[in-house]
Amino acid sequence: MTTGNGEGDSATARTTPPHEVRVSAEHEDFNTRAQGGPGRPEGLVAVVDAAARGRADGLLKVLPFAMMAGVGLAELLTDSGVGLLPLLALGPAFASVACEIRTTALIGTIAVTLCLLLGVYNDSLGTVRTNVTLGAIVGVTVASALASAGRMRYERRLADVTSVAEAAQRVLLRPVPRRAGPGIGMAVSYTSAAAEARIGGDLYEVVTRPTGGVRIIVGDVQGKGLEAVETAAVVLGAFREAAHDEAELPGVVARLEKALARHLSGEQFVTVVLAEVIDEKEIAMVNCGHPGPLVLTGDGAHFLAEPPEEAPPLGLLSLEPEPPVPYRVPFAPGDQILFYTDGVIEARDPFQRFYPLTARTHLLEGPDPQAALDALRADLLRHVGRPLGDDAAMLLLRRRTPS
Repeated sequence: MTTGNGEGDSATARTTPPHEVRVSAEHEDFNTRAQGGPGRPEGLVAVVDAAARGRADGLLKVLPFAMMAGVGLAELLTDSGVGLLPLLALGPAFASVACEIRTTALIGTIAVTLCLLLGVYNDSLGTVRTNVTLGAIVGVTVASALASAGRMRYERRLADVTSVAEAAQRVLLRPVPRRAGPGIGMAVSYTSAAAEARIGGDLYEVVTRPTGGVRIIVGDVQGKGLEAVETAAVVLGAFREAAHDEAELPGVVARLEKALARHLSGEQFVTVVLAEVIDEKEIAMVNCGHPGPLVLTGDGAHFLAEPPEEAPPLGLLSLEPEPPVPYRVPFAPGDQILFYTDGVIEARDPFQRFYPLTARTHLLEGPDPQAALDALRADLLRHVGRPLGDDAAMLLLRRRTPS
């Protein structure tokens, strides 16, 4: 086997079949945690953002009344010839941004009433200026009510679409186990490059086999958008079945390739790395064109678990006469393995410098795997300083040291 430090035994990797480990029954909904659920820093950020949006909406709802009060006060304290009455139309105009139809109509009614009262006070009622102002307020109120109705319909449709997207997320990126076997912890993080999206072309899954083993997949679909999400769904669906049925990892790869052959067109492809814990010191992997996982040993060293032989991605395996070969990677107590997609290592800062993943391994030293992965994700976002240009998925596997 060849790893990032250049050591290993490829013959052993080819001839020794993986064994199985038993998986703990305790699971946690990592979809919610991966997207900013309670207890995570990005979840707190989402709560803060929601609170900020709530304050902004509150200010927008108060603004029409403040505007009309200011116009009325200015009209009382200044010369009536200044001509501030037309500014009362700003009340219903602002109301259309954040208020419901009834509230918008109420504000328009208040603006008309205030205009009439100020006209009486200034002895300008019935003049051309006051009549034009009243007509403008009525016209703006009607237009604002229609705009408010359209905005509310759009918000209802957006809420429906969001609920469907969240349901799709739960189906596509299902909960993964927090612990896999004795002393093995897991954590996951997913950041979509699409604005307001929670899923994209990156994928991950952990499958518990009926015989007691556990298999992992992390991958990246070529392209973006809904087509990439559809392809990711095909890969995950095939993996969930094959991981249960196939005795060896190459059999799982063959099933994935067969499923994609019916779905992909042209030169589309999917890079993946599959893994299976085989004993208390090693983990078996098959890598199909994906970035090599980062292995962090208990003594502080780290290396990239590159495959002994390059294999093409899924969708292009027919170009190679031989299937990809499993290889073994050390995974002893105290070790960690970080699976990730290229959206992590290809993320650039404003100066176009790539994210230095191997220089940030100290962030994964915390006692809790999820908290450690949260710290790494937060550092990645700070490095980029803006929305990511590509989806970024990370799955951390940690073998705890026996107490």
